Amino acid sequence: MVTLVRWILRRPFGFSRILFKVENCRISKSESLTPLSWTSQIQKHSRAPFLLDQRKKFSTMPEIETDQRDSELFSPPSNVRGMTKLDRTAFKKTVTIPVLKVRKEIVDKLMRSLKRAALQRPGIKRVIEDPEDEESRLIMLDPYKIFTDDSFERAELSILKQLNVNPQISKYSLELTYENFKSEEILKAVLPEGQDVTSGFSRVGHIAHLNLRDHQLPFKHLIGQVMIDKNPGITSAVNKINNIDNTYRNFQMEVLSGEENMMTKVRENSYTYEFDFSKVYWNPRLSTEHSRITELLKPGDVLFDVFAGVGPFAVPAAKKNCTVFANDLNPESHKWLLHNCKLNKVDQKVKVFNLDGKDFLQGPVREELMQQLGPLSKERKHSVHIVMNLPAKAIEFLSVFKSLLDGPPCSTELLPIVHCYSFSKDPNPAKDVRQQAGAVLGISLEACSSIHPVRNVAPNKEMLCITFRIPAAVLYKNQTLNLENHDDPPLKRQRTEK
Repeated sequence: MVTLVRWILRRPFGFSRILFKVENCRISKSESLTPLSWTSQIQKHSRAPFLLDQRKKFSTMPEIETDQRDSELFSPPSNVRGMTKLDRTAFKKTVTIPVLKVRKEIVDKLMRSLKRAALQRPGIKRVIEDPEDEESRLIMLDPYKIFTDDSFERAELSILKQLNVNPQISKYSLELTYENFKSEEILKAVLPEGQDVTSGFSRVGHIAHLNLRDHQLPFKHLIGQVMIDKNPGITSAVNKINNIDNTYRNFQMEVLSGEENMMTKVRENSYTYEFDFSKVYWNPRLSTEHSRITELLKPGDVLFDVFAGVGPFAVPAAKKNCTVFANDLNPESHKWLLHNCKLNKVDQKVKVFNLDGKDFLQGPVREELMQQLGPLSKERKHSVHIVMNLPAKAIEFLSVFKSLLDGPPCSTELLPIVHCYSFSKDPNPAKDVRQQAGAVLGISLEACSSIHPVRNVAPNKEMLCITFRIPAAVLYKNQTLNLENHDDPPLKRQRTEK
């Protein structure tokens, strides 16, 4: 008497492969127990006969052969490797999958209990007609999870028994086409083996924005078309071909596939924005950060948005009944900022400027701060926030705050709160950003600032936000400045570095 145990192996795409469990089988001495002979052993000792009719797509089969499970069952054909121009007809492939025969009137009820076991592939119906019995249906099952009736879980077997369904598994020849493969499966099959596969992108309305690596460029047009095919609503795929290093924070892009229309509409945190993506800066990966800053604001607060873009900070703040001063140097961003304020019905609450960041701070911001922090400021209950989202250069603009205001300083709790963004490649990015900001201001921010990690931009490159109150000794003229530290209490930290 020999007991074969269950083996579980990890497979691509998150599936598990199980070499099934057969208990107390009698095996003759001449029969080998190597993995290659397991299928024949189980066929020999299985409760159900193995019937195969090559003329039919559907036949009784207690298990799918081990060697088929060993192959990449749902990988496209190998002959698509190296394809640079998409040929959808080359992706046809026939595979054998397990099916369960059931009465058609119980299908809906049964499917609710077989979610784990049922096949889930793009464009494939999980329930099909039985070619041999019009009163029955065939439920397609996941071949990486189900290949004998012993593969069902106890709860699944219970519902099968309750509905009087024979758990015997049969096989079905299924033809897969391009429509049935996922984007990552297609690209993995096409690109050279061992190279990174691009299946992710930033979605900007109808546009898929990719950032391809050098080894992917020979396949760029195919990749773009696959992204359009496999993502409903995407009608254009573009690739960034230079860094965001110009004055207006936009970048050159190449249309890889689809329409060349870059006028788009996006929905973020319940607000709508429209713009020409080829002429302005927009990053959907900052959605959470836009929301985080908005949540810090209270109705009546004042927000100065120094690098406002098309309004992802300004619009939500205005909707929260804050007074907003929003600025951007890019004429296109300025135009769409005005448009989006009207689109979201906050144009009466936002004052929009088209100035260099330094001129904005030394002009409108200084003028408003003189009023907000003047003699009557003790009666003011709202806060003043200054957002500086230009990570590559924002810290340099902090120097504008040095001796920006005249007159006696206001009380500490009324001083403006700055949210300044920066990149860092330092092993300790939080410490690096604090030191950079402190060096520009001429004061230590170690005990009076908080650091919020925003996102990982690239390997060894982080984007962070440093938040602090501008010290009175920095903001006002003729104040004694302690270069080591100052007496302002630290801000309540929303989230600090580890």
